Amino acid sequence: MAQPLVFPQLAGSLPKPKLQSQKRVLARKIIRQWKQKGLGFDDGNQKCVNFAPLIRSLSMQKLGVVADDVLLELHYQGFVHCNSALSTLMLCFADNGFSPQAQAIWDELLYSSSPPAIHVLTKLFHAYAKTGHFSKISEILAQLTFTSSHLLPEAYSLALSCFGDGGQLELMESTFGEMVSNGFAVDSATSNAFIRYYSIYGKLAEMEAAYARLKRSRHLIDKDGIRAMSLAYLKQRKFYRLSEFLRDVGLARTNVGNLLWNLLLLSYAANFKMKSLQREFLKMMESGFCPDLTTFNVRAVAFSRMSLLWDLHLSLEHMKHENVVPDLVTCGCVVDAYLDRRLARNLDFALNKINLDSSPMVLTDPFVFEVLGKGEFHSSSEAFLEYKRNREWTYRKLVAVYLKKQYRRNQIFWNY
Repeated sequence: MAQPLVFPQLAGSLPKPKLQSQKRVLARKIIRQWKQKGLGFDDGNQKCVNFAPLIRSLSMQKLGVVADDVLLELHYQGFVHCNSALSTLMLCFADNGFSPQAQAIWDELLYSSSPPAIHVLTKLFHAYAKTGHFSKISEILAQLTFTSSHLLPEAYSLALSCFGDGGQLELMESTFGEMVSNGFAVDSATSNAFIRYYSIYGKLAEMEAAYARLKRSRHLIDKDGIRAMSLAYLKQRKFYRLSEFLRDVGLARTNVGNLLWNLLLLSYAANFKMKSLQREFLKMMESGFCPDLTTFNVRAVAFSRMSLLWDLHLSLEHMKHENVVPDLVTCGCVVDAYLDRRLARNLDFALNKINLDSSPMVLTDPFVFEVLGKGEFHSSSEAFLEYKRNREWTYRKLVAVYLKKQYRRNQIFWNY
């Protein structure tokens, strides 16, 4: 891979030239230094050279404003440029926010004998999205309809992705309508992407409409789409609507693992509906699903907050029977529950189902913390784990330090 060219003295003297004369002088200095490095070469009677590394170097050093002057000056000196250099210059302009210059080069390339390839279009769309020039993407799509229709299927998918990532939901919908009206089929990946974008930037009603559209197209919602919709419901604490959505997806689906059941259990644990939680847990096992660590920890957090110590103890027994290794969340549920009941002396009995000499780790799905938060022991332990002087933490050490911290906090010091 070619090393980028560096022009320290030029960047320091004129980092953002404004006058045309200054730009031309700077362009000549850059070319002079470029020639001194021996990067040009002759091919017969004409000078052929790859300008792309030079233009990329200028873009990296925020000198894209003089890139066109450099290219023009090279042309005056007899060098021959190719479409790859123009494509690189176009992307340089787009990355630095010079959309009119980038659009001018795009028009030149589009109507030339060798139009840009899809990888150039991809970089151009992402550059426009990064600088907020989403309307330029729509203009290019309109141009492709008349000039390069073979690029439209991939161009539409790229545009929808850029609009969605940028939160431009109206542009995304209008582009989707154009795509359908032009006869292009909507695949499963695009339909699921709509759900994810609406779950982040839209309202719940809009997200649900996107899900209904996906169902009408007979595509299945994928795992990322399920997580996106579920997290949107959880953030707004719409637990009943979440449970209805999960049942509509189908709790019997096996290609997403225990995700659906874990989310359903979480919807009950969030409101501490313990009987419903236990009932659905039994249904899960009757349906042939084996509970995983997140399943157990959803219940453990609910048991801990409700101070149901015996249920918590049985849950640990069940984890041992299923060969599910507890993590920091599980240990924290036990510690917090026993300390809340002022039963710190019984912790040794409560924690005997956990290997206290193993290294602490958090393997629970993060959506549990989105609803139920982190317990005191969990939060405190994460702070200790970031303490770099001791890199060999174990559960036993964390419990000992936490108990000492709680003991000191409960002391009353009198000043006489």
